[in-house]
Amino acid sequence: MNTLSYGLLGLLARRESSGYELMLRIQPFWQAKHSQIYPLLARMEEKQLLSSYWVPQSDKPDKKIYAITETGLQKLRDWMYQPIAPSVTKDELSLRTFSLWLTEIGIAVDIYEERRGLYLEKKRYFEGILQGIPADKCVCGSKEFSNYILATKGLMMAETELKWCEWVLELLKRHRMQPTAEHA
Repeated sequence: MNTLSYGLLGLLARRESSGYELMLRIQPFWQAKHSQIYPLLARMEEKQLLSSYWVPQSDKPDKKIYAITETGLQKLRDWMYQPIAPSVTKDELSLRTFSLWLTEIGIAVDIYEERRGLYLEKKRYFEGILQGIPADKCVCGSKEFSNYILATKGLMMAETELKWCEWVLELLKRHRMQPTAEHA
């Protein structure tokens, strides 16, 4: 089983879902497409880690809902004792920043303004999650505790990235105001 399979099991351990719902729910943790998720769900169902049932819908095709089985829960529990693989970094903004010297300052400002907006949106998203978690539910062993520490991580990362973007934008704006050797 791969990491995505375990992630799907983890999501199903909390709530039954369709394949489409799982694709949406896993996005904050792992970028996955339909073409990856549906074959994994079929294999996990063959291994009896999942069960499924169909929900008739009048205006759309019927929907297949997946649920974790006891075997799937045990597999998920066993996974918690395995070593964690190193994180894979795929950061286009850092790659573009590395080549920033090749573009005009106005384009550079646009890049970081756009990313700043994304981080502001993420910050609000995680703040909203945290506001919805009652303080008395934030105890180890509860689903809410997991939500709390993950949303706090997301908020801290968004705030750090936002602060960095604002710092870069300040540098770019200062540079834009300084006369170059050609114009001095």
